[in-house]
Amino acid sequence: MTKHRSLSDYAARRFRFAGNALLEFSDPFFAQIDSLKQEFEAAGTHFVSFANYDYLGLANHPQIVAEAKRELDRLGIGALASRLVGGERSTHKPFEAEIAKFLGYESALTLVSGYLANVTTISWLMGKRDAIFIDELAHNSIVAGTDASDAQVIKFRHNDFDHLEHLLARHREEYRHVLVVVEGLYSMDGDSCDLPRLLQIKDKHQIWLMLDEAHSLGVLGETGRGLAEHQGVDPARIDIVVGTMSKTLASCGGYVCAKKQVIDWFRYTLPGFVYSVGLSPVILASARTALRLMQEENWRIAKLARNAEFFRDRAQAAGLSTGPAIGRGVVPILFQDSVETMWASQRLLDKGFYVPPIVQVGVPKDQPRLRFFISANHTESEIQGVVDCLRDMPPASQEAREIVAAAMAGA
Repeated sequence: MTKHRSLSDYAARRFRFAGNALLEFSDPFFAQIDSLKQEFEAAGTHFVSFANYDYLGLANHPQIVAEAKRELDRLGIGALASRLVGGERSTHKPFEAEIAKFLGYESALTLVSGYLANVTTISWLMGKRDAIFIDELAHNSIVAGTDASDAQVIKFRHNDFDHLEHLLARHREEYRHVLVVVEGLYSMDGDSCDLPRLLQIKDKHQIWLMLDEAHSLGVLGETGRGLAEHQGVDPARIDIVVGTMSKTLASCGGYVCAKKQVIDWFRYTLPGFVYSVGLSPVILASARTALRLMQEENWRIAKLARNAEFFRDRAQAAGLSTGPAIGRGVVPILFQDSVETMWASQRLLDKGFYVPPIVQVGVPKDQPRLRFFISANHTESEIQGVVDCLRDMPPASQEAREIVAAAMAGA
């Protein structure tokens, strides 16, 4: 007789394989950062987070708070329905026009999630006779989009466009349409791709190009317009740009930019848009104000670049490994194993620096790291302070290693 596991049993078994042993040693995840900050400051210790996406330091900007309050009083909270069948709020199209113009595109469409923007766009765009080529380190939202598509999926080595071109030379003629998906700034390694070279490949092989700018809006380029500006490329040569409002724009939600004809088609057919609610007016007011402030206070973009380069350079000088990070927004510190990574995260928190570890699930098992999100609000003394802590930190104790080893053996 077959024994059927309950959902709880199945979840517990899967969770053990996902690294529960490490969590028995130390669980740095889901920290209540507002309470942590209050506790540390009440004890006289300065609390600094390097775990949040607030690249330009706009999350608590008084103008954004004021505009959100004003919109709350004017239009309330909810979007009320899917925009297609329930009608739009008066704030939807103005923001879409502004983000499209800023990025150099004809049109844009907003969705309730940046993750959803990738999933629904990729899965809807490509069909059975098509192929999607993605970087092997693509974000999970890109991978989920390919999983939901009927298209053939082919991975190329990270930022290796010789490999991509080799694969296209072998397989391009097998498919009706081909989409290549890359990221403006990779969220785990903090590096970027060679966009001019990629556009040469695009033209040669007659393919479509989709660029995920989630971590590069407000981060790359002199005015924060992303990878195309950073590398001196006309953005109109990129077919689709997908991004999020949860990082630089101090809000939440996602957007898709493309030619007007494409966006008009999406407006009536894209499942993640048609069958989902629109964005709240409060969210749009926050994002719209952040987009304006990014342009008015563009010193923030330069300050972010200086801070990120300062962190990368000081970390390297201290003998720490920052991998391939270019020194913009995201900079990882790589460790030899998960125990050292968890240990370092806990020791930093003891000193008031919040940097959760990235182990096993988020990255390959042999590439654990602390991922630092740098902000224009960080000071050089805060950056130097966390680097000094890492430099002077003793290795994980034998006791800590034995606790983890015992927990893993039990799992």
